[in-house]
Amino acid sequence: MGTVAEQFIEVLRQAGVERVYGVVGDSLNPVVDAIRKTGGIEWVHVRNEEAGAFAAAAEAQVTGRLAVCAGSCGPGNTHLVQGLYDAHRSGAPVLALASHISSAQIGTGFFQETHPDRQFVDCSGYCEMIGSAEQMPRVLRIAVQHAIGHSGVAVVVLPGDVADIPAAHGTGTHDFLTRQGTVQPPSDQVAELATALNSAEKVMLFCGAGVRRAHEEVMSLAARTLAPVGHALRGKEWIQYDNPYDVGMSGLLGYGACYDAMQEADLVVLLGTDFPYDDFLPGKRTVQIDHDPAQLGRRTPLELAVHGDIRETLLAALPQVAQKTDRRYLDKMLSKHVKTLDNVVNAYTRDIEHHTPIHPEYVASVVDELAADDAVFTVDTGMCNVWAARYLTPNGRRRVIGSFKHGSMANALPHAIGAQLADRGRQVVSLSGDGGLGMLMGELLTARMYDLPIKIVVFNNSSLGMVKLEMLVDGLPDFGTDVTPVDYAAIAAAMGLGSVRVEKPTQVREALATAFAAPGPYLVDVVTDPDVLSMPPRITAKQVKGFALGAGKVVLAGGVGRMIDMARANLRNIPRP
Repeated sequence: MGTVAEQFIEVLRQAGVERVYGVVGDSLNPVVDAIRKTGGIEWVHVRNEEAGAFAAAAEAQVTGRLAVCAGSCGPGNTHLVQGLYDAHRSGAPVLALASHISSAQIGTGFFQETHPDRQFVDCSGYCEMIGSAEQMPRVLRIAVQHAIGHSGVAVVVLPGDVADIPAAHGTGTHDFLTRQGTVQPPSDQVAELATALNSAEKVMLFCGAGVRRAHEEVMSLAARTLAPVGHALRGKEWIQYDNPYDVGMSGLLGYGACYDAMQEADLVVLLGTDFPYDDFLPGKRTVQIDHDPAQLGRRTPLELAVHGDIRETLLAALPQVAQKTDRRYLDKMLSKHVKTLDNVVNAYTRDIEHHTPIHPEYVASVVDELAADDAVFTVDTGMCNVWAARYLTPNGRRRVIGSFKHGSMANALPHAIGAQLADRGRQVVSLSGDGGLGMLMGELLTARMYDLPIKIVVFNNSSLGMVKLEMLVDGLPDFGTDVTPVDYAAIAAAMGLGSVRVEKPTQVREALATAFAAPGPYLVDVVTDPDVLSMPPRITAKQVKGFALGAGKVVLAGGVGRMIDMARANLRNIPRP
């Protein structure tokens, strides 16, 4: 029957797992050796276990299947935590193997001893330790089913000595549940929903990732109610394309007329979204539909909560919804959206030939234009989120993956590794900030080692731009946000990647076209303007005062030139009534 470790890998193969991300060593060695001896599964050597967890999360989100990462005892486990928080909050089915010290030493303060059975509880839906061969394969199968069934992280803790002992039971076969049923809404809630929609004069639909399989139904409801359709960041890729009712995105990274449409509506319908920024929600006149009852009403008070799958709920409600005829509210919001886009989103994509440092918006717009129709974009947290949200065009086939709920830095490159390993023939583009890339830069070696054709576009402004904005709106001068300029193209070249450094806007298009055509990994290091900051669609008086106060403090500290440059760069970015 082999060892527990060999049985562990056999169960993973039965679950369809094709690779395990991690760093070899110590208590993990028996498992890695089992992978070596098993066909159909590979060990992916990342440079940091955190990156391995990010990579597994992206693979799971691209494929919809279980992905696996592993960490050796002590530091190997603690490195996993960041990526697992991201995976769990993103709803990615990921199994993490947290290897442990020898079972005889647990509780003695032994070398590298931690308590992984406690450590991972907050970033997983299942976390248990296998302390004997008799627990296998049952406990592992339960963990796999938790990860798949609840779309989140499951952790199995396995001491190295237990992994190396003979298995106590035969593995046998098992059918893992991979296709889930849909939640049918109660008929009385459907009737109440239809009544609310029919009674409201101005209906607005706000969509999250839960509309993934309901694009047609949302469009039908918008047509029936003449409703503007806005979205959260995670809903963008599923609802913005082929959408004649689109009014943009709300939130700190938002743009367009979404916020205004929501505030003016008589009824706001939240569809499959756990949008966390309650300051941007009206706080009244709200209906929410979600398949997860725990999410209903946790962000805003509701007039009606509907428990059901979005597609099934809308299919049930549409026959009861009357056709509205007054388009004034919809047309007003669509007109406002176009005007806002002209003033904000397109501000730096025209007449850019002589603007240096390069405007990051222009770079993002060219990436969007040249990238494949089915590209996977992985996006670093911070200003890269803004450029992705405002300039990447969804079409139902493209994917945009980021640490949108956990907000971790450095996710884009390791996410790209997982997405590319899931499908080597699909274009994967990492939109990396120089801050994020610097944090997990060693993963460039992983991309080179496996010859992954990832395209890494670095927005290199030698600054933590989002943190700078946070400080200014709080009335603080930006401090500790600027770093020494680095030539990341030179570093990538030294690692064996194709690379180019771009300092003039006229070089952007050719550099990106060359990168996208290259057969292997390629890094485009674009020197971008550090004084370009994103303005949210709603700016409060407190934020304006804070920004002015922060600017004043910078001026008093001798930064007049920087503030003038920032004012010029952002003049057209300020939303106007």
